[in-house]
Amino acid sequence: MDEVQVVVAHSERATLRVGDVFLKVDADQARIDAEVEAMSFAPVPTPEVLWRKPPVLAIAAVPGTTLGRLGGPSTGSPAGWAAAGAAIRKLHDAPLPPGVGRAGRGVGELAAELDAECEVLVANGLLPAELVTRNRQVAEAALRPRTPAFTHGDLQIAHVFVEDDQVTGIIDWSEAGRGDALYDLATFTLGHEEHLDDVLAGYGGDVDLEVIHAWWSLRSLLAVRWLIEHGFDPYLPGCEVDVLRSRM
Repeated sequence: MDEVQVVVAHSERATLRVGDVFLKVDADQARIDAEVEAMSFAPVPTPEVLWRKPPVLAIAAVPGTTLGRLGGPSTGSPAGWAAAGAAIRKLHDAPLPPGVGRAGRGVGELAAELDAECEVLVANGLLPAELVTRNRQVAEAALRPRTPAFTHGDLQIAHVFVEDDQVTGIIDWSEAGRGDALYDLATFTLGHEEHLDDVLAGYGGDVDLEVIHAWWSLRSLLAVRWLIEHGFDPYLPGCEVDVLRSRM
């Protein structure tokens, strides 16, 4: 029997790998439904769905490797990063999916969530007040009207696989839907600012860098407490807290 590898596990969901099969167990069936639907619409390589038996979704592994990881060195070439940018552009140019994704939350809702989270971060001593205040100011640029695009919604570097400088698969679509294209670009380059130019070379077009920087701050501010509460460490070198410090 193949070894069972725990890819990620916390109170909301878990992903296991057995050979070339990934088993995703999710307490929220709506997330699994959204993931399968998004993969059926996405015009980029996605994993093959092998079977579904709630609360489990089985998908095939995709070939290739990621371009690196958050908090670690980049292992991909500039051409690989550019290929990822081109794939992201293809997704964003596709017809809109039916639902609103995580990148499509309303500006008012997002601002209220951010303000409340900033208060908790300072009150609980998780981050210094001046760090939170500065990054809340930077994050303001993301709170603006935008034209919705087909977004992945959780486009972490660990979710994009590349082989021979070509994208072979994009995984984990449970947060996909209509949303802000720059949220995806910021999520993908979080902690790897040095490759933003490579990604944009493949993505093409004019991109507002101030908004990219704003999403780095906003996403990191909203992630710190959740990560701690679910057993992750945002204080590790190159991770979310370092991203916030880089804006000082």
